[in-house]
Amino acid sequence: MSGDTAVPVPERKSFFVDEAGVPTLFDSRGKVMVGLPGCSRFFILGALDVEDPARLATELADLRARLVTDPYFKDVPSMRPDGKKTALFFHAKDDLPEVRREVYALLRQHRVRFSAIVRDKLRVLAYVRRHNETDPEYRYTPNELYDFMVRRLFKQRLHTHGSYRICFARRGNADRTLALTDALISARQRFAAERGITAHPPIEVVPASPVREAGLQAVDYFLWALQRTFEKHEDRFLQLLWPQCSLIVDADDTRAKGYGTYYTKQKPLTAAALKEAEGYRSESPR
Repeated sequence: MSGDTAVPVPERKSFFVDEAGVPTLFDSRGKVMVGLPGCSRFFILGALDVEDPARLATELADLRARLVTDPYFKDVPSMRPDGKKTALFFHAKDDLPEVRREVYALLRQHRVRFSAIVRDKLRVLAYVRRHNETDPEYRYTPNELYDFMVRRLFKQRLHTHGSYRICFARRGNADRTLALTDALISARQRFAAERGITAHPPIEVVPASPVREAGLQAVDYFLWALQRTFEKHEDRFLQLLWPQCSLIVDADDTRAKGYGTYYTKQKPLTAAALKEAEGYRSESPR
């Protein structure tokens, strides 16, 4: 028999994207908010690659139904439909510790892979101030940081499958479908040009709420664990999920490389590792 055997192209890949913290630097009067109560020090954008979104959705719904009817949670406000919290969808910040334990146990049974980009907003603030020195007309917007992180997060992830469905947690009332699609296409084009890649499979961007997309509930749990590691140096939740984490980029820890520090399965992210970087973070941002 002669001739090459065609390698089948994998079918659609599904990602679910959400954030931890906010990309806001200033209040409505231009006052710096970073570091003040209620404003996060770090902004994190995370993506969860889910192999079987339908199965994940079914099992999360079944778990929630079981917990809501469990007598142990009788009269707990977050478990009542009118509380608009756990009874409607899982959200790590609002869920009881007993609920979080159940959700984490379920997530560990699924074939998912989590990746994230982390930005130190004090470093972003320093960049904005330098930019204003050279261009007084420049005005920072939170979408600028968000879209930049989308491009970096997906730069190398959009060329190996037949198509992509990328579900973003809806932010506010504005429809940013076109802007996010442009950011993803831009990221892919840049990577394709660097590597000589010719494949350009279709990308579907879906803005949604976690009530409608269970994958957003799942990525929220990964983000909550990662945020606690950065903001509180508490890493026990992240360590629980680490086997399902493929890449965490601390983009502003540039002690060794200008593009940041990469944490992988071979180089786990821990609270101890972040404490080592704390002195560097405390220096005047460059």
